Amino acid sequence: MVRKKERETTVTGIPAIIEGVVHESDLRKKLETLKNRNGVLGYIMRNSTYASIDLDDPTKIMDYALLSSSIVDACEEISQICGLGGIKSIVVEGKNVKMLVLTANEKTISVFMEKNVDSELLRKILF
Repeated sequence: MVRKKERETTVTGIPAIIEGVVHESDLRKKLETLKNRNGVLGYIMRNSTYASIDLDDPTKIMDYALLSSSIVDACEEISQICGLGGIKSIVVEGKNVKMLVLTANEKTISVFMEKNVDSELLRKILF
Protein backbone atom coordinates (compact mmCIF):
# COMPACT_ATOMS: atom_id res chain seq x y z
CA MET A 1 0.00 0.00 0.00
CA VAL A 2 2.70 2.49 0.88
CA ARG A 3 4.50 1.92 -2.43
CA LYS A 4 1.33 2.63 -4.41
CA LYS A 5 0.78 5.88 -2.55
CA GLU A 6 4.35 7.01 -3.26
CA ARG A 7 3.91 6.24 -6.95
CA GLU A 8 0.70 8.24 -7.14
CA THR A 9 2.34 11.21 -5.47
CA THR A 10 5.26 11.13 -7.87
CA VAL A 11 3.14 10.85 -11.01
CA THR A 12 0.54 13.46 -10.12
CA GLY A 13 3.06 16.16 -9.20
CA ILE A 14 3.27 18.95 -11.78
CA PRO A 15 6.74 20.31 -12.52
CA ALA A 16 7.08 24.03 -11.75
CA ILE A 17 7.94 24.81 -15.35
CA ILE A 18 4.49 23.61 -16.50
CA GLU A 19 2.69 25.33 -13.63
CA GLY A 20 3.94 28.72 -14.86
CA VAL A 21 2.03 30.65 -17.46
CA VAL A 22 3.18 29.79 -20.96
CA HIS A 23 2.34 32.72 -23.21
CA GLU A 24 0.94 31.64 -26.53
CA SER A 25 3.10 34.06 -28.52
CA ASP A 26 6.25 32.65 -26.88
CA LEU A 27 5.06 29.13 -27.58
CA ARG A 28 4.38 29.94 -31.23
CA LYS A 29 7.89 31.43 -31.57
CA LYS A 30 9.41 28.30 -30.07
CA LEU A 31 7.36 26.10 -32.41
CA GLU A 32 8.48 28.14 -35.42
CA THR A 33 12.09 27.76 -34.30
CA LEU A 34 11.61 24.01 -33.91
CA LYS A 35 9.96 23.78 -37.32
CA ASN A 36 13.14 25.09 -38.91
CA ARG A 37 15.31 22.41 -37.27
CA ASN A 38 16.62 19.63 -39.45
CA GLY A 39 14.37 16.56 -39.27
CA VAL A 40 11.28 18.29 -37.82
CA LEU A 41 8.31 17.71 -40.13
CA GLY A 42 5.86 20.07 -38.49
CA TYR A 43 3.52 20.60 -35.58
CA ILE A 44 -0.10 20.89 -34.52
CA MET A 45 -1.08 23.08 -31.57
CA ARG A 46 -4.67 22.94 -30.41
CA ASN A 47 -7.03 23.66 -27.58
CA SER A 48 -10.80 23.35 -27.31
CA THR A 49 -11.52 26.24 -29.70
CA TYR A 50 -8.78 26.31 -32.35
CA ALA A 51 -5.88 24.50 -33.98
CA SER A 52 -2.70 25.85 -35.53
CA ILE A 53 -1.03 23.53 -38.03
CA ASP A 54 2.29 23.80 -39.83
CA LEU A 55 3.40 20.65 -41.66
CA ASP A 56 5.85 20.07 -44.49
CA ASP A 57 3.36 17.85 -46.32
CA PRO A 58 -0.12 19.48 -46.34
CA THR A 59 -1.66 16.31 -47.81
CA LYS A 60 -1.07 14.58 -44.45
CA ILE A 61 -2.78 17.17 -42.24
CA MET A 62 -5.84 15.00 -41.61
CA ASP A 63 -3.72 11.90 -40.99
CA TYR A 64 -1.47 13.66 -38.49
CA ALA A 65 -4.39 15.41 -36.77
CA LEU A 66 -6.25 12.11 -36.37
CA LEU A 67 -3.11 10.37 -35.09
CA SER A 68 -2.42 13.11 -32.57
CA SER A 69 -5.98 13.21 -31.29
CA SER A 70 -6.20 9.43 -31.05
CA ILE A 71 -2.93 9.16 -29.12
CA VAL A 72 -3.98 11.85 -26.63
CA ASP A 73 -7.40 10.25 -26.09
CA ALA A 74 -5.91 6.76 -25.65
CA CYS A 75 -3.28 7.97 -23.18
CA GLU A 76 -5.84 9.90 -21.15
CA GLU A 77 -8.02 6.79 -20.94
CA ILE A 78 -5.11 4.55 -19.93
CA SER A 79 -3.97 7.12 -17.39
CA GLN A 80 -7.43 7.25 -15.88
CA ILE A 81 -7.78 3.46 -15.75
CA CYS A 82 -4.36 3.07 -14.11
CA GLY A 83 -4.72 6.11 -11.84
CA LEU A 84 -1.57 7.77 -13.17
CA GLY A 85 -2.74 11.38 -13.12
CA GLY A 86 -2.48 13.74 -16.07
CA ILE A 87 -0.28 12.99 -19.05
CA LYS A 88 2.30 15.72 -19.69
CA SER A 89 4.28 14.26 -22.59
CA ILE A 90 4.18 11.24 -24.86
CA VAL A 91 6.61 10.02 -27.49
CA VAL A 92 5.32 7.64 -30.14
CA GLU A 93 7.78 6.07 -32.55
CA GLY A 94 6.76 4.53 -35.83
CA LYS A 95 8.84 2.90 -38.52
CA ASN A 96 10.01 6.19 -40.08
CA VAL A 97 8.47 9.01 -38.03
CA LYS A 98 8.33 9.98 -34.37
CA MET A 99 5.76 12.17 -32.63
CA LEU A 100 6.12 14.15 -29.41
CA VAL A 101 2.86 15.18 -27.75
CA LEU A 102 2.83 17.70 -24.90
CA THR A 103 -0.13 18.91 -22.86
CA ALA A 104 0.01 22.07 -20.77
CA ASN A 105 -2.33 24.93 -19.92
CA GLU A 106 -5.23 23.30 -21.81
CA LYS A 107 -3.15 23.12 -25.00
CA THR A 108 -2.02 20.02 -26.82
CA ILE A 109 1.08 20.28 -28.97
CA SER A 110 2.12 17.52 -31.35
CA VAL A 111 5.53 17.75 -33.00
CA PHE A 112 6.23 15.36 -35.88
CA MET A 113 9.83 14.48 -36.69
CA GLU A 114 12.09 12.00 -38.36
CA LYS A 115 12.98 9.07 -36.15
CA ASN A 116 16.57 10.21 -35.54
CA VAL A 117 15.60 13.60 -34.00
CA ASP A 118 16.09 13.95 -30.22
CA SER A 119 12.52 14.34 -28.93
CA GLU A 120 13.70 14.98 -25.36
CA LEU A 121 15.67 18.02 -26.53
CA LEU A 122 12.59 19.35 -28.34
CA ARG A 123 10.50 18.85 -25.21
CA LYS A 124 13.01 20.83 -23.15
CA ILE A 125 13.04 23.65 -25.70
CA LEU A 126 9.23 23.96 -25.62
CA PHE A 127 8.85 23.79 -21.84
